Amino acid sequence: MPEDEQSDTEPRSFLACATEVARLLGVEDVAVEPSDRHARLLAHAVRKPLLERASLPEELFAPLMAASVYDPDPSFCRWFVEPAVYAFGRRRVMAALVDHLRTGTDAERAGAVRAWYCAHVPLHADRSPAYGSGGVRDPALDEVRDIKDAWLEVSMRVFAEASDLRMRHRVLLGLPTSRGAYPPRLHDLLGSTLAAARSHPDQHIRRWAAAADRDAA
Repeated sequence: MPEDEQSDTEPRSFLACATEVARLLGVEDVAVEPSDRHARLLAHAVRKPLLERASLPEELFAPLMAASVYDPDPSFCRWFVEPAVYAFGRRRVMAALVDHLRTGTDAERAGAVRAWYCAHVPLHADRSPAYGSGGVRDPALDEVRDIKDAWLEVSMRVFAEASDLRMRHRVLLGLPTSRGAYPPRLHDLLGSTLAAARSHPDQHIRRWAAAADRDAA
């Protein structure tokens, strides 16, 4: 089920994204209403061909990422994220999600958080021929240490800037509580994030700060 009640525009946005992916793949549209059901059937129709192809055209990357971010259901956005990781690399996918979190609307940021979890999908040579020729994959495609650090930084900055409580929940509660998970350059930002979380009126945010304090003890 969708994570939160969606605005009137979000299901139509997901339908537009799913339709574009289907068009680029040459998958026949499925005219079904209402629009949210139409989008889900299109997503189902493209799932298999996305994973069966040895490569995906460059023009498909942006629509795939848009569909990943606009899919309102965290149970299914993997259908778009996983083939993108195989074909374009985990690094590029995660970098795109960092950009969505940094500059997106609240709806896009929420979608980026959902898709970020899916972007950690384990890769197997027999899952998709896009893994790599002869089952060999270039490690550079999936080198993401610096991208993960960027996600930590942007998440903390969004927490500080966001006015919507749900958004602050999303970005903070998914962050590690161990100081060792953050590079030294982010320790000052982590400190200010912790200070804000300790005094926050929301109990869940205060609990995150308390867990981080216990880890530091």
